[in-house]
Amino acid sequence: MLELIFVLGFFFILLLTGVSVLGVLAALFVATLLMFAGGVLALMIKLLPWLLLAVAAVWIIRAVKKKNNACTRYGVERERYRRRDYRRYSRGRY
Repeated sequence: MLELIFVLGFFFILLLTGVSVLGVLAALFVATLLMFAGGVLALMIKLLPWLLLAVAAVWIIRAVKKKNNACTRYGVERERYRRRDYRRYSRGRY
């Protein structure tokens, strides 16, 4: 609501000072873009701690899952893939 009052006041002050309607619309457009960019920047700064928390949580979860996976720990996964590829390219002999 405060932004709307600001925009209306800006509009009327420019009209009272003698700026043309086209100049007022151009100024309103530029002010809207600048206020939008400032709002996005403020929102990004406000949400930055939560974004960092989410990144840290995903990093920790991936590290725990990778550590508890027995196939990657003992090298079984590499051998299993090798066997599957061997059967795929052997054309039915095995």
